[in-house]
Amino acid sequence: MDIGTLLPRHARYRPDHLAVVFEDHRLTFRQFNARVNRVANALLAAGLAKGDKVATVLPNCLEQLEVYWAAAKTGLVVVPMSPLLQESGLASLLDNSDAALVISTGAFAAALDRVRGRLPRIRDDRWVLTDGARPGFLGYGDLVANASESEPPDAELVGDDPYNIIYSSGTTGEPKGIVHTHEVRAGYCALFASAFRMTPESVCLHAGSIVFNGAFLDLMPWMYLGGTYFLHPAFDAGRVIEEVERSKITHLVMVPSQIIALLNHPAFAPEKLASLEMIQSVGAPLHLEYKHRLNEALPGRFYELYGLTEGFMTVLDRDDAVRKAGSVGAPIGFYEMRILGEDGQEVPAGQIGEICGRGPLMMAGYYKRPDLTAKAVVDGWLHSGDLGYVDKDGYLFLVDRK
Repeated sequence: MDIGTLLPRHARYRPDHLAVVFEDHRLTFRQFNARVNRVANALLAAGLAKGDKVATVLPNCLEQLEVYWAAAKTGLVVVPMSPLLQESGLASLLDNSDAALVISTGAFAAALDRVRGRLPRIRDDRWVLTDGARPGFLGYGDLVANASESEPPDAELVGDDPYNIIYSSGTTGEPKGIVHTHEVRAGYCALFASAFRMTPESVCLHAGSIVFNGAFLDLMPWMYLGGTYFLHPAFDAGRVIEEVERSKITHLVMVPSQIIALLNHPAFAPEKLASLEMIQSVGAPLHLEYKHRLNEALPGRFYELYGLTEGFMTVLDRDDAVRKAGSVGAPIGFYEMRILGEDGQEVPAGQIGEICGRGPLMMAGYYKRPDLTAKAVVDGWLHSGDLGYVDKDGYLFLVDRK
């Protein structure tokens, strides 16, 4: 289960298929693979080795996509960080993750300059800015300029090798770095491609931030199948509507506030979004009022996902979206779910308890925190900290935090 094999496979067998669209860039799989190889080889030439951590502090950009797939090929561990982090949180996560190299933009140069003295693990020549060199920082273009477009050396990756660390906090409380392996991300590829009825002809649009785990819900299936991935720099409801109509987008993943903005936009019209096969809500419950509006305007397209980055998910399928409108669906394939009472015993349908689950997409653990991992995963079951109940058909309904 080496997800680094996916991109070169498409570069070989469907090289001219449109792979990535970002702003003025329209890249085939052959072209995207060549760019990713340059980044992969450049990072290795900088002295990084399998298992080293590459932190990114980036808005949506082509470079973030390149780093994701360069890490997949080389065995480097990518640590995407939110560009909304405050300086103290940024320093905390860079230190906690054992970052060996940082890629960011000029907008963060001053903040990074102020914290770099507290991060001696990161060499002076491993601070990189995507928008060009400046004192103390190497330009991303300079980093990759002389790198080969050939495939990097075989990293001999196996399923248990870590691929990423995603932080669930850092500005408040103790930072918890959630580690996902290649095998877990391969599971995202296959299980969500199936759950969302995606094919090699699917066209995804992602307009929300791609540094959060929800972005991997379409990022991984896209690469697995060899579809087309449109990325917007930031969410704009009007631009999303235009893009769907112009580019015949089939799959959208959005948070509830973005769905609401879409529905309330003056340009919203069902006929403009006719190509859509999925509108998926993730990240928080979508109010019933908007579910009803969406299902009426665009029937047979709405999916809702409830899940934890740590590794338990349920999906409300499009075919259940009306009859189970208040639910967040049922566990995805290969998953089990239990609702446990305060005594730790499973409660009957209709009774509220803690939502617990187990399955193949579970995190390897919290980075360097076996104590927190042991509290979250007990006897192989992830304890969500969320309260809910199942109806007589086994569909999950959320109630509150524990």
